[in-house]
Amino acid sequence: RHDAGAFRHHETEREDHVTIIAAIDPGKSGAIAFLIDGVPQIVEDMPVADKAVSPILLRSILTDMDPHHVVIEQVASRPGQGVSSVFDFGRSYGIALGVCAQWPTTLVMPQTWKRHHRIPAGSDKEASRALALRLYPHLSDRLARKSDDGRAEAMLIGQGLHDTQHNNTYESE
Repeated sequence: RHDAGAFRHHETEREDHVTIIAAIDPGKSGAIAFLIDGVPQIVEDMPVADKAVSPILLRSILTDMDPHHVVIEQVASRPGQGVSSVFDFGRSYGIALGVCAQWPTTLVMPQTWKRHHRIPAGSDKEASRALALRLYPHLSDRLARKSDDGRAEAMLIGQGLHDTQHNNTYESE
């Protein structure tokens, strides 16, 4: 489902003055986005192997890109979720936290990054995808399907961290 090699060619393009942020929407249907100098440039689904997020593939991707900072959506169970789905989601979140431990990492609550982007409370994931399509038309092919909402959210999470680092009102946890 994922080709970690797709990220390798970008490694050689990095220059010392370029800032790379990795943003993660955890979960099997989540995604990882890389912002280069504040602009999303690469976005892919979370690497999955054997029906779970693969820590080996995730680490390989992050190592190849070597971000200056990682931001991960801080997730919690939601009312009505089944026990096994909560367990799977928690496992994916834990994998992301563990793999990212070698980089400076910020955790951000969904409400925080959504408020930053003025996404109304209670909006469905389609609102995130619609906003990302407007903000990042150069990646519209990566957001074409309704199921690409994880990609959209990863880009918006990363944009929020970039804005925070440049004092544009985003408050991270």
